[in-house]
Amino acid sequence: MKTHVAATSITLLLTLPALAGDTSVAGMSWMSGCWASTGGERGSGEQWTAPAGRSMLGMSRTVRDGATVAFEFLRITEDENGKVFLVALPSGQQSTTFALLSQSDNEAVFENPEHDFPQRVIYRLMPGNLLVGRIEGTVNGTARNVDFPMKKTDCESGDSA
Repeated sequence: MKTHVAATSITLLLTLPALAGDTSVAGMSWMSGCWASTGGERGSGEQWTAPAGRSMLGMSRTVRDGATVAFEFLRITEDENGKVFLVALPSGQQSTTFALLSQSDNEAVFENPEHDFPQRVIYRLMPGNLLVGRIEGTVNGTARNVDFPMKKTDCESGDSA
């Protein structure tokens, strides 16, 4: 009996992302475009390509005092089985892969519980052309989170869209 309950629970957990709606890269088109950091120096933010070929490519940059102090190359990809992953390559470190945990019309949640920090990466589209990137997890048993609020901008000029 316990084995049956455990197997049913695991099956339900594996199907939850599918129950949330479109769990594909194409369903994340709301992330595409240029996003300027609302609290950062000009040039800080993220840029995402439109979905194509079951992938989206992204990059982020943080500028302080006129210099790039951090950057990240990102890829959201969908494998041949329809599973979606975020691959992050921050500031020349080793890449980390996060599996899509849930997805809706305005939010994507990726998770890698084995990673040191963050264990979760969240993108949420907010009213007013705002995108919030959030990283969260635990460090030495203490919960941490960091929000990265961004506003949609024109990719060429950097002006608000």
